[in-house]
Amino acid sequence: MADQLTTRKALGRLLTVPSIRKGLWLTLALAFVGTALNVAIPIIVQRTVDNEILGGSGPDISATLIQGSIAMVLMVGAGLARRYSTLRLQATAARGLSDLRIQVFGHLHRMSALHVQSERRGSLVARVTSDIYRIQEFMGWGGMGMVIGISQLTLTVIAMTIYQWQLALLVVVGVAVYGATLFWFQQILGRAHDRVRERVADSMSALGESITGLPVVRAYGAELITSRRVRAAVDRQFDAEFRTYTLGSALFSSAEIFAGSLTAGVIGIGVLLGTGGGVTTGTLLAFVFLVNLLVQPVQTLVETLDSAQAAASGMRRVIGVLDTPVDLADPPNGRDLPDRDLDVAVSGLRFRYPTGGDVLTDVNVDIAAGSRVAVVGETGSGKTTFAKLVVRLLDATEGSIEIGGIPVDEVAFSSLRSRVAYVPQEGFLFDTTVAGNVRYGRPDVDDSGIAQAFADLGLDGWIDSLPRGLLTEVGERGAQLSAGERQLVALTRAWLSQPDLLVLDEATSAVDPALEVSLRRAIDRLIAGRTSITIAHRLSTAEASDFVLVFDEGRLVERGSHRELLEMNGVYAAMHADWTAGTVAL
Repeated sequence: MADQLTTRKALGRLLTVPSIRKGLWLTLALAFVGTALNVAIPIIVQRTVDNEILGGSGPDISATLIQGSIAMVLMVGAGLARRYSTLRLQATAARGLSDLRIQVFGHLHRMSALHVQSERRGSLVARVTSDIYRIQEFMGWGGMGMVIGISQLTLTVIAMTIYQWQLALLVVVGVAVYGATLFWFQQILGRAHDRVRERVADSMSALGESITGLPVVRAYGAELITSRRVRAAVDRQFDAEFRTYTLGSALFSSAEIFAGSLTAGVIGIGVLLGTGGGVTTGTLLAFVFLVNLLVQPVQTLVETLDSAQAAASGMRRVIGVLDTPVDLADPPNGRDLPDRDLDVAVSGLRFRYPTGGDVLTDVNVDIAAGSRVAVVGETGSGKTTFAKLVVRLLDATEGSIEIGGIPVDEVAFSSLRSRVAYVPQEGFLFDTTVAGNVRYGRPDVDDSGIAQAFADLGLDGWIDSLPRGLLTEVGERGAQLSAGERQLVALTRAWLSQPDLLVLDEATSAVDPALEVSLRRAIDRLIAGRTSITIAHRLSTAEASDFVLVFDEGRLVERGSHRELLEMNGVYAAMHADWTAGTVAL
């Protein structure tokens, strides 16, 4: 499970991103060289003090200047190596995490609509925004800080041991005790950051829903309730963040105490040992420098630990998406639909949602190529689920669906999406122009082709009435258009794709009556000679169909023409009578 991954394993998954792994060894090598040059400077200081300044023949100015010049060159070299390695890592992090963001986005698009709909949108958006931003924030400076810190810590301890093992032992014991304390504390900090990421997702979800549902909020005068809900989510996020920052600041303060205590201990023990214990003035001075070099990465690691926990928490949530099996995969050796009119054969079809019982049970039906089929049933009878299964927005629990003689789960997505079109009851529009939304049906078409599509549907007058015609911005989710107008755009998008199988979830149910007649005629032209399946919320659609499928409580209970079904005097006849009386809800 992703939420059980340790910080090390979670951040280690970043190395599976090729653009992060590429050139990483050169970056690490440069960081190591810069660190090694820094550690060499205290050695030069010791030799200069003991041999050139406090030597038996008195101070040697020229030798001291030479040693100082060498130290200066090493400092410049260390600075350049570190700077270049940091720049490389920042560039790699930006590039790699952009790829990771696209990878997560692509994985979400390969999941079934059912899985995506089961997640809160704010939480999914947080995966590709704030969660990855936390990872990028860590990689940009914290990752290099950890690399430099660990290498500097290691080289410094080695240099200390070579100089004076007693002082080195004191330092190693001190670092070990403090390290054990950090290991215990980072687990607490990790859980705190996990709570922060959860609260951020809650806040984004609450804010997103409140903005999207603004018309409903205003219509019901629910501003106060909505504001309280958003405030509660934001307050919970603040509480989680404040507790985490409090823990982080305590950790940072402990590093200062550790640094001071360690320096004082080294100086005290060094003075007690004196020259008899092999501790010269130069050695003690070099040790003080080395302690500073050791304390610096420890402080950096403490600061980075907080960032690392935040990044690991975000990475665990990202991994949770990436490790979720794709339940609606494009078949690896997908087949193309045959180059002919498409028929549909359904056998033993059963579907159940994860949280409930069967929605469809034992559905068997053959739909001939070119048939105009209506699917009817009361609300909750399974008719919309049936349509989504046909176009493979969902996969069946049992049974099979064949289109053109090929099982739908064996058809390549490229062939399925180009030959089969689905228009839901509420057509989704993207935040672009009318033309841009229609172009999703055929990306290569120009504006003149789009204008012709509207003309073919008899909707050119409606286009001309818009402020900027085809270039009119529709707003987020098409909010600048009415529900009926959004559906006109969605239908034109389907028209433009010229599908061989058209599945409509009563695409005209939200259209203004003034436009319905011309639109109905255009749809008749669209489905002429093509196989069409229409989820009929108005039984007038069923009356005009060649064939009607009647669903009741998830079962296909009747089939036949409108006239035949009326003569049966069964479920359809009762529905038709209620619909005529205006009491049925489909």
